[in-house]
Formats: sequence, structure tokens, C-alpha cells
Amino acid sequence: MDIIVNVGGAIYGLILIMASFVRNRLTELIRIDAVFIPRYSEKTRKINLVAGIVFLGYSMYSLLQ
Repeated sequence: MDIIVNVGGAIYGLILIMASFVRNRLTELIRIDAVFIPRYSEKTRKINLVAGIVFLGYSMYSLLQ
């Protein structure tokens, strides 16, 4: 079960990183800044890159432990 959660976190991190650069229907739905910031814009899109790196890094770290 832990492996499934960690792989899911890694995939979510990759999608968040992709949301920083690619604009399509999937990435617009997954954006972290769109969830937490009332007036999100292209300037707040960089938050997804940072959050994606954190999610991906922590998931990969957890998989290696």
C-alpha cells in the first residue's frame, strides 16, 4: 500500500511540474495555485513547479527508504 501512495505522489509531482510549463485541460485542473489562491494568474503558476519538486522529491525519498 505504501508503494502505491508513493508512486501516486511521484506522478502527482510530475504533473505539477508539467503544469508549470504546459497548458492543457489536465494541468489546469491539477494546479495548486488555482486551489489556494483566489486570483490565480500566470504569475502564480511558478508555485506548481516548487510544489511539484517537493512532492516528487519526497515520494522518491520514501520509495528508497
